[in-house]
Amino acid sequence: MTTSSFLTALASEGPSAERAQDMALYGWLIGNWQMETLHHCDDGTIENLPGEIHFGWVLEGRAIQDIWIRPRRPEPSIMYGTTLRVFDAAIDGWHIIWSDPLNQDYSRQIGRAEGKDIVQVGEDSRGMKTRWRFTEITSDSFHWIGEERTSDSDPWRITYEHFARRV
Repeated sequence: MTTSSFLTALASEGPSAERAQDMALYGWLIGNWQMETLHHCDDGTIENLPGEIHFGWVLEGRAIQDIWIRPRRPEPSIMYGTTLRVFDAAIDGWHIIWSDPLNQDYSRQIGRAEGKDIVQVGEDSRGMKTRWRFTEITSDSFHWIGEERTSDSDPWRITYEHFARRV
């Protein structure tokens, strides 16, 4: 199979008709975004890097996939990962599967609406509890906050923030 055949089979023009209503939680993200990333380092310093994000319909419109890249291309990447988001009516939530093969960083979460925000909770490949939140959502911007902790009794610690604007 050629690359173009693979991409044609993967990509979809929109949500599948039978799931269109359920896809709205993340469907507004479809398109291209630029972001500014704040990395809250363990030593208390904060790194600031630009990046880009691309969201699209995949798997006959039954899922949403994204690509997160830091810094923006054509600079050499320090993060190049993808998320697959699939709605599951049985749990009234989304399965979130993150993979960054460059950094060997993997997470599995469940995502749901909480008020005006989208909150995803799960674990990463290090065994850390993770919480990723889309906040301050508008049609053209959002603030994404990544947090982690080792156990349920520990406080959440912010590790990353992404401030995104639609391109």
